[in-house]
Amino acid sequence: MFTIGDFARHGRVSARMLRHYDAIGLLRPAHTDSFSGYRYYTAAQLAQLNRVIALKDLGFTLQQVREIIEDRVSPQELRGMLTLRRAELAAAMAANAATLAQVEARLRSIESEGHMPTEDVVVKTIPAVRVAELTSVAASYEPQDIGPVIVPLYEELFRRLEAAGVAPTGPGVARYEDAPEGNGAVVVHAGVTVSADPAQGQDFEILDLPPIERAATIVHRGSMETIMPTAQILARWIDTGDHRSAGYAREVNLECPADKDKWVTELQEPLV
Repeated sequence: MFTIGDFARHGRVSARMLRHYDAIGLLRPAHTDSFSGYRYYTAAQLAQLNRVIALKDLGFTLQQVREIIEDRVSPQELRGMLTLRRAELAAAMAANAATLAQVEARLRSIESEGHMPTEDVVVKTIPAVRVAELTSVAASYEPQDIGPVIVPLYEELFRRLEAAGVAPTGPGVARYEDAPEGNGAVVVHAGVTVSADPAQGQDFEILDLPPIERAATIVHRGSMETIMPTAQILARWIDTGDHRSAGYAREVNLECPADKDKWVTELQEPLV
């Protein structure tokens, strides 16, 4: 048997926690000395301790944990619960990382106010391009609303293209427009350059995007979560030059390696 201190050390918990678990009937010691009151535990009780800690980390109250333990949750059921919780935590971490990247991008924009370089902006004609695309609606043009819509769209688009035997022949082209219902909603078009013709039965749209006679363009290097400073350089150039925007900028994915921090994207904003 182990003393409470030794058992706490092996279980990676505090002796104080074990005393509390004993007091509420969640994990009783295997033996308590009637004279000294010392608690003793067996190695076999580590399994129950692991279940208690795992369920507590899932967000259950200690009362709920006791009820689950008393119902004798099987290892398979517990594994399923932990797997689900792990997925939830991973999703929360990814969302927090994206939010942090957006905050940092805003901070960089604030820090560079008054001295944003605009010499990287180039005005050029954008030729017509044929794309295959899928479309959905985002609640707003904010990064936290666009990302969860456009990423699954592209994943599904490439899956459907592969199933149809249509191979991309150029970069991805994302474009946006105000949704008919208003309220700040935005229609998201996730497209990629192709040379195939429209055909019956295709579960994606193939269309020719018209040329843009005059577009203010700038190249962004990094993930889309950090695009804010680049987009605002473009906006400042348009305003300073007394130009007028004719709509949302297209996003042309020139390079998309696995490391998103190494992405290269060209913003193409049409001018009146």
